[in-house]
Amino acid sequence: MKKIYFTTPIYYVNASPHLGHAYTTLIVDIVSRFYKLINYEVFFLTGTDEHGDKIQKAAKEKGKDPKVFVDEISFIFKKTWDYFNISYNKFIRTTSKEHKKVVQFILQKLYEKGEIYLDEYEGLYCYGCERFLTNKELDKMGRCKDHKIQPELIKEKNYFFNLDKYRSWLKEYIEKNDLIYPGFYKDEVLNMLEEELPPLCISRPKERLSWGIELPFDTNYVTYVWFDALINYLSGIGYPENPEWEKWWENVHHFIAKDILRPHAIYWPIMLKAMDIPIYKKLFVHGYWLVNHFKMSKTLGNIIDPIDIAERFGKDQLRYFLLREMAFGYDAEFSLTNFIIRINADLANDYGNLIYRTLNLVEKYFESKVPSLGDLQPEDIELLESVKIALKDYEFFFLNFQFYKALEKLWEAIRKTNVYIDRTSPWSEVKKGDFIRAGTILRVLLESMKSFAIALYPLMPETSKILLENLSIEAKDILWEKVFHFDLLKEGTPIKKGKPLYPRIEKISYINLGAIP
Repeated sequence: MKKIYFTTPIYYVNASPHLGHAYTTLIVDIVSRFYKLINYEVFFLTGTDEHGDKIQKAAKEKGKDPKVFVDEISFIFKKTWDYFNISYNKFIRTTSKEHKKVVQFILQKLYEKGEIYLDEYEGLYCYGCERFLTNKELDKMGRCKDHKIQPELIKEKNYFFNLDKYRSWLKEYIEKNDLIYPGFYKDEVLNMLEEELPPLCISRPKERLSWGIELPFDTNYVTYVWFDALINYLSGIGYPENPEWEKWWENVHHFIAKDILRPHAIYWPIMLKAMDIPIYKKLFVHGYWLVNHFKMSKTLGNIIDPIDIAERFGKDQLRYFLLREMAFGYDAEFSLTNFIIRINADLANDYGNLIYRTLNLVEKYFESKVPSLGDLQPEDIELLESVKIALKDYEFFFLNFQFYKALEKLWEAIRKTNVYIDRTSPWSEVKKGDFIRAGTILRVLLESMKSFAIALYPLMPETSKILLENLSIEAKDILWEKVFHFDLLKEGTPIKKGKPLYPRIEKISYINLGAIP
């Protein structure tokens, strides 16, 4: 089996997870499940980033020791991902002994190579970004563009890493390699690399910040949070002691939101180059989920709790909406109105109606057993060919991370299948006494539904599993290659109708959702 390694960013634990965190994690979960479906061995890493200024400040505001504070928030993240049945292999914490050991190993290695040096620096420091800013990163009022706060002028001795030494190399590497997706983020990074890169301050003096990993060569300092955090992608697979780490690293893919493009597209490749470690395979960058056209923030009070949505409307419903509604890389608007419309139209009406109608007819006319397959008529062959083409398109777009297009193609086939059931009207064939023709129609429908359920298994695992069990499909047959087999069901096998998997959302069920628009 081929190996592939997927990562989420490790999430900063100064606040609980919101819809933006959930989107990144669900994307990686869905992609991981799809690659397992096509017979890859997958390693999926996620976790929490637990050091730095903001953590120390947040803990102090709560009157808590930083370790107690990060334990609490990290537990909430892990509990949230477990609630959503996220299929991660490892949940890493940057306060763990294993991670600290790797960070200090790398720091010592780079220090001995002469990549890290002590210098005095004066600059504008943003506590929101937890780094020194250049003038290009300030707005017209001299504030940080991201956090809209005035940076503080700080002069202090620190350890630095010379990024500009590798700027020409990185610029050429990004130009020649398909490293960043979508391509417009590649252009953005190349634009950053047009000008000299300031040295990266990789330490903080303990008198200002004590909450961090000590530098192994100078215990008066702790490590800058981003230098510490990025290394999790290596420590999470056991670098350097685990002999398997290189096999995973050969095919590693990072998923991030666009606000952390700079550290992942500039700092991290340069760090890897300096350590003589190959650059990651791919960096996938997505946009923001907006609420009323604004990025979610505690200040604006527009944070959306993913568990709140899932509890009210379903985990798989939320997973579907997030993948269907956002074109990967671009911003997307979250509104409850759009959510309800999408779920009712696509899941309740199109897919859910197809499932329930078909299973109801099998129960009514064939005693809830798979009917025999007679001679296929032109309309049967036409439908199965449409389903096969849609599945191939779905696979192509899915593997190219154009998820909304993949789902559009699959839903075209689902709608055609609904048209097919009306055109062929198996109930009319029963009235004429032609149970063989009626059975063939329903068999075609069941086989098509089986293929849809397997295709959607990574995206909607809970409901797809129920449907496949209702169709008596065994776990060993939940493989991508099986979606193109229209003879998987066995005549006489029991079929269970069950409850509707995607009930229509009525207005009464969502009237009390507080601030959600």
